[in-house]
Amino acid sequence: MPGTTRKRCTVADPRSGSGPDQPSAPAQSGPQDQAAPGWLASVAGFGVTFKEMFRKPVTEYYPEEKVPTQPRYHGRHQLNRHPDGLEKCIGCELCAWACPADAIYVEGADNTEEERFSPGERYGRVYQINYLRCIFCGLCIEACPTRALTMTNEYELAGPSRAGLIYEKKDLLAELLPGMLPAPHPMVPGATEKEYYRGQVAGATPEQQAWVDARHEAGDDEWLDSEVAR
Repeated sequence: MPGTTRKRCTVADPRSGSGPDQPSAPAQSGPQDQAAPGWLASVAGFGVTFKEMFRKPVTEYYPEEKVPTQPRYHGRHQLNRHPDGLEKCIGCELCAWACPADAIYVEGADNTEEERFSPGERYGRVYQINYLRCIFCGLCIEACPTRALTMTNEYELAGPSRAGLIYEKKDLLAELLPGMLPAPHPMVPGATEKEYYRGQVAGATPEQQAWVDARHEAGDDEWLDSEVAR
């Protein structure tokens, strides 16, 4: 209406606790006010790059020069033997159950007096490791109760085909050392599987050598040819 004067009044906000008689809170600085200058941020971003520019480069001339691996490196697996040549694997399949990648396949079979491959009742008739799946975690060797399965320092496992990376038992068996005879053959006379697992068997005996020679003379040496071919 003409002739009237309007006055502005200040109302206190109960949520903030500020009123006309209370001083207002100081303005807070935001992230943009605390940011470093542009040129300093650029230098900090290239700090790692400038630091590496003055370091001597490390070049490995593989495969001409192969660097030795650590002693406990997890490489290709190996099926070990007892000192007389019998296999340590008993076909229990614990390694296959422990494998998180399902890379191991084992089939056990019973030993007989004519076909004995390991001490005790059973042996691993079929043993496969699929290195297309294996993650080299080492859980399989931890699960083995007879230390039959260990891991070597061999790491060159590349191949031209996928089928070639599925290793069979003949590819994983350890080589025959002096004093060993290729299985199958009888156990050391008078010894049980306990003596084998305790490491009390030092090597093949003349009785075992005579058994192998007699089988070889009889012409039943297909198993021996496979060992020699390995």
